[in-house]
Amino acid sequence: MSKKVVCFGEMLWDCFPDHEIPGGAPMNVALHLHQLGLAVKMISRVGNDAHGQRILDFVNSYGLDTSCIQLDEQQATGTVEVDNADVENIKYTIVSPVAWDFIALRNESLKAVQAADAFIFGSLSVRNPESWETLYHLLHEPVLKIFDINLRAPFYDFEQIEIILGYTDILKINEDELVIVADYFDIDLPEKATHLEMSKLVCAYLTEHFPISMVCVTLGAKGAMIYQEGKIISHPGYHVKVEDTVGSGDAFLSGFVKTYLEGKRPEEILDFACAMGSYVATQKGGTPRYEIEDVLKVKGAV
Repeated sequence: MSKKVVCFGEMLWDCFPDHEIPGGAPMNVALHLHQLGLAVKMISRVGNDAHGQRILDFVNSYGLDTSCIQLDEQQATGTVEVDNADVENIKYTIVSPVAWDFIALRNESLKAVQAADAFIFGSLSVRNPESWETLYHLLHEPVLKIFDINLRAPFYDFEQIEIILGYTDILKINEDELVIVADYFDIDLPEKATHLEMSKLVCAYLTEHFPISMVCVTLGAKGAMIYQEGKIISHPGYHVKVEDTVGSGDAFLSGFVKTYLEGKRPEEILDFACAMGSYVATQKGGTPRYEIEDVLKVKGAV
């Protein structure tokens, strides 16, 4: 039987200078997990407008379960203005407020989380009190909780983040976010600490002060690492010709979740997750359609 996963958060349109594509980290993760064969539900909210209908048509075309996606009669569907002049450093301007700021607590969403094997969420989707209250309620359910911290200035509040970390089992964080977290918690880092030493110190602090059993640190083109029980396992990543990096981190997380739920070893989890992230970087957009064989080709497995 397929593992059940619920993703909570933003659904939106990434508006590039010459085109628009559907996006939002939780939605991207949901679509990747669905393509990887898991049973996925998406808790979100879109406007009753053209953008909303188009994004619903988009996720329906993948066959994703939309029963927990709400329709908002007042707020517009989310949009993000994207500056992709530098494909290695894409910049985003996130419009506010929009429909996903007002995700309501509904019975179907609560039941979905209660039945899930994993619940995935980020920090961006709770910038508004209504969505925050909904997530906070869902965090009390006894399910594996995976926090993709996904800091997007100015839309994060460390008082909220501390609360969320108090319910987190697995944390995904990138190298830039690691520095922000270290600064907030005033973690004493040696002046000449290597990246590995810094990561280990920050991860040790987080797992000591919160109920986090595993931290995954993504390093962009340099791969990723897992911190667990005081040890670091790392992967150098796969070097590919980059088309764009939109959604690569989301693809990585989906590969991570799939293999984690399958009970794979950390080395295997990182290997597949890095292959997922690298494969999506070779494609346009954050949610290309693919078969698992396409991903495996990245690491020379087939």
